[in-house]
Amino acid sequence: MENNHPKQEFLFEKINYKVLLIGLAVIAIGFLLMAGGGTDDPNVFSYDIFNFRRIRLAPTVVLLGFGITIFSIFKNPKKSNK
Repeated sequence: MENNHPKQEFLFEKINYKVLLIGLAVIAIGFLLMAGGGTDDPNVFSYDIFNFRRIRLAPTVVLLGFGITIFSIFKNPKKSNK
């Protein structure tokens, strides 16, 4: 019996998925860095929400994660191997 069906290929290769997962993990770390800073008493204002970690570091980490995921999508391993 002859098999005329073309071989099914995945859109990405293994390295793309690894880099994508790394990017998603970096995004998750960025959102975890943004968490917290609240107060238990709603009548008391907490200035912890304006510290360096939440204002500068966390958004930078999230943007870095988005950059890594975009890179993983655009990376073409077939061209880089040649």
